[in-house]
Amino acid sequence: MFDVVVVGGGPTAAMLAAELRLHEVSVLVLERDPEPTPVVRSLGLHVRSIEVLDQRGLLEPLLDHGTRHPLGSQFAAIPTPAPAVNTAHPYILGVPQPVVDRLLEHRAAEAGAEIRRGSEVTGLAQDTGGVTVELADGTTERARYAVGCDGGRSTVRKLLGIGFPGEPTQTENLLGEVEVTAPPEELTAVVSEVRRTQLRFGIGPIGDGVHRVTVPAAGVSGDRTPPTLDELRTRLIAVAGSDFGVHSPRWLSRFGDATRLADRYRAGRVLLAGDAAHIHPPLGGQGLNLGIQDAFNLGWKLAAEVVGWAPDGLLDSYEPERRPVAEDVLDNTRAQTVLMATDARSQAVRRLVAELAGIDEVNRRLTEKIVATAVRYEVGGPGDGERADLLGLRMRDVPLAGGRLYEHTRTGRGLLLDPRGALSVEGWADRVDHVVEPAGGTRVDGAARDVPPTVLLRPDGHVVWAGGSLVALRERLTRWFGAAT
Repeated sequence: MFDVVVVGGGPTAAMLAAELRLHEVSVLVLERDPEPTPVVRSLGLHVRSIEVLDQRGLLEPLLDHGTRHPLGSQFAAIPTPAPAVNTAHPYILGVPQPVVDRLLEHRAAEAGAEIRRGSEVTGLAQDTGGVTVELADGTTERARYAVGCDGGRSTVRKLLGIGFPGEPTQTENLLGEVEVTAPPEELTAVVSEVRRTQLRFGIGPIGDGVHRVTVPAAGVSGDRTPPTLDELRTRLIAVAGSDFGVHSPRWLSRFGDATRLADRYRAGRVLLAGDAAHIHPPLGGQGLNLGIQDAFNLGWKLAAEVVGWAPDGLLDSYEPERRPVAEDVLDNTRAQTVLMATDARSQAVRRLVAELAGIDEVNRRLTEKIVATAVRYEVGGPGDGERADLLGLRMRDVPLAGGRLYEHTRTGRGLLLDPRGALSVEGWADRVDHVVEPAGGTRVDGAARDVPPTVLLRPDGHVVWAGGSLVALRERLTRWFGAAT
């Protein structure tokens, strides 16, 4: 019997499995597909996901495979300069999803998660002691909890009978990776001209002589049948006046702008994360990032429940914290869909929003919606003397005497950052690390070092106490990390 069965093998599932293994929770990952997909569904990581990977020591390997892009022009592709975002990683990391998938899966397996490919889940039953998962080959697996990370057409969600209300696809795009015969200068000129009015069109190199192409479909197909190469050529000619000599497709697909949100994220011992809980148009590239961040929020809470130190209501806090984040992403992609439409009314709205985005504060706010740095959870307080401006927000990386804050978060435990060395985590030392930061001085690179704030961080890096009274500190330790031992 496993502690947790994770259904699905994408980045959300792998991130969750890796997080659970930090706490020695036994994990079985069941993925239907026998081999990893080569399909590049996502092209990059946003600031908060970059921070998450840095917090767990996973960022450096990705930097070698990615390209850093400025933060400007993230919302509906409205041209804006890069705003000042409160982070040590003010960039978008362009990296194909298969690279992210491989890294996360390798980390999960290396940490001890069992990953089985070619294992399709067909049934699910739960009782007071756990969850029984039925597989297509007639075998079953038993676990204390299960998590559905199996995508927008989630089998787990359907087996649970959880509703998935929202809007069906209204516009559809063709997507693929192909080779072309058109010279680079022609591609650049045509793409620049067409995208003045049609922002759903694009074609550009992604390496190895292959180009990624996206173009509006003629209508909504109503199914998931991949388009033919001839259909892609026809649409390219209709939209761009040329098919660019596309040939030798590596893969072809179609995607729509359906927008849906699960009625609930939990049913008994089974939870949902990633696309199983929410789907939306890919505008702003938020889908993969949202799933990774779901897993980051859920992992330590589910582990605490399994291990036995979770305070009452900790696991139940997953949905009220992550559902509003998903609602905001669904709303901002709905808005971007309107802003990128070609009709006169939508274009009028786009011009107005573009004018407002020229205001620095507006530009920063719109960018933060995409990169998820302004997500704030309800964590209690503030008490006397606490910094209300920090509570509930994630803590950005800051330089410390011996390195960086994020270098102290690799364990997946809580962390008390104590610049004066006057505090203690006695009673919670098995769940919370205590980092004493000598005041003043210089950083390891010789530069002057600011004194960091006095804060208590959850394992996901969000601030739950910010320099208030010792009574409040103990209350927050108990609230988020259980009773003292």
